[in-house]
Amino acid sequence: MKQAVMIDKAFITLGQLLKHTDIISSGGMAKWYLAENAVRIDGELENRRGKKIYPGSVVEVPDEGTFIIKQQKEKTDAASDETV
Repeated sequence: MKQAVMIDKAFITLGQLLKHTDIISSGGMAKWYLAENAVRIDGELENRRGKKIYPGSVVEVPDEGTFIIKQQKEKTDAASDETV
């Protein structure tokens, strides 16, 4: 199932996304997590925690789900969306 992750900035880093979605509990775990798991951004394998992810990107995290990055608008009525 795809989940939307709303951001209010121009981008979010991969480490921030993993922490925000509760895949990891701290930013320090990102490097280890990415070394052990095949995370893909727009179909490309990615292991850099500082990789910038922009609205429209699709992040696939094994055993966790698929996340679509969206830009937060001034008003949103989608209750299931998360905002970073």
